[in-house]
Amino acid sequence: MNKAISGFSKLSKEEKIKWIADTYFSTPNEAIALLKNYWNTDEKVQQLHDEFIENTITNFYIPLGVAPNFLINDKYTTIPMAIEESSVVAAASKAAKFWATRGGFKTTIIDTEKIGQVHFLYQGEVSKLNLFFAQIKEQFYTSTASITANMQKRGGGIRSIELRDKTDLLPNYFQLHATFDTKDSMGANFINSCLEQFAKTLQAEAKNYSLFNETESEIEVVMSILSNYVPNCLVRAEVSCPIEDLMDKEIPNPQEFSTKFVQAVQIAEVEPYRAVTHNKGIMNGIDAVVLATGNDFRAVEAGVHAYASRKGQYSSLSHAKIENGIFTFWLDVPLALGTVGGLTSLHPVVKLSLEMLEKPSAPELMQIVAVAGLAQNFAALRSLTTTGIQEGHMKMHLNNILNQLEATKEERIAIQKHFENNTVSHNAVVAFTESLRQ
Repeated sequence: MNKAISGFSKLSKEEKIKWIADTYFSTPNEAIALLKNYWNTDEKVQQLHDEFIENTITNFYIPLGVAPNFLINDKYTTIPMAIEESSVVAAASKAAKFWATRGGFKTTIIDTEKIGQVHFLYQGEVSKLNLFFAQIKEQFYTSTASITANMQKRGGGIRSIELRDKTDLLPNYFQLHATFDTKDSMGANFINSCLEQFAKTLQAEAKNYSLFNETESEIEVVMSILSNYVPNCLVRAEVSCPIEDLMDKEIPNPQEFSTKFVQAVQIAEVEPYRAVTHNKGIMNGIDAVVLATGNDFRAVEAGVHAYASRKGQYSSLSHAKIENGIFTFWLDVPLALGTVGGLTSLHPVVKLSLEMLEKPSAPELMQIVAVAGLAQNFAALRSLTTTGIQEGHMKMHLNNILNQLEATKEERIAIQKHFENNTVSHNAVVAFTESLRQ
């Protein structure tokens, strides 16, 4: 069968589904039924989902859970988390409860600066370009006045514009490097609109600049785009307490635990193979909250991992120390987030998540997200340096295995009881289930 199709985007949703089912599935009716089973029963909500992207055929659901008992800057918060990995919400909740009785999480906004660039080629004397930029710099602000007016009313706008010479990297390559404050919006559309106007102003003024020759006046703009690397849109989250206060039933020797914990973090600081997995655990917490609040987790991931490599080697995002008998664990992470615009005002569950968080500002959401990442990292390192990561993870994963085996209610009770005191593995669960069924 020919699997190429022309005009697919113009088909109705029903027609798209029928073509996919007939083309790719041996039982088309079952495929159609499954896809329709995940449609929202509220037609308005489903239409909203259908219009988020092109060629929608159904919805792809992942669980939305909550992690309560987060004491952040002396205020209790319940954090919504959208994620499919079995142990993440449980681990975050456990870390939240642990630190709530030890002073809680403290956060600091270091800065909220965002970045955009106009990338262009210029062939000529660099001294002329520098002089030209100095003379027209103010026009970049005036030409974008209509774009920035509303943002300026909210206290944001363009912070700075610089000319950067990048000819050591590529021939004739220069940038307009601009910084922005977008307040409670993520600001992608705002920044990109400003940058595109910068590009128009740059090219128009170059054509009329008297010191440029014909070649120099033909500035070639390659692209104008925001950057998802925001090393100065930075938040810190930390926890600390006297070493002896770390003691609980899983940490009978807090001195040994804290020393081993710090060593584990130090390994992630110097060993990239460990750092990647270490930071992935942090992103389990961060991404889950970013997704639940309608923000762009892909942009956050890209920016965070670039930040982890900023010193020339990929390294841990979190750090730990013991000084004067005090254990301190902290995280610095760049987060460009928004609480207005985009999905935050469209997606019903995103609205619910933000209301659960008591309608935070963008800086407040940055702090909550950073705390979720730190809590997740603490929970993972606590397991790794005590019981091992698999014990808790596999117990949480047990339900997934039981779903795969289509276990009955009675079987679930017997299996869960058996594995209260036995090691969970896929093979062990399958073997015990088969023995029950025999």
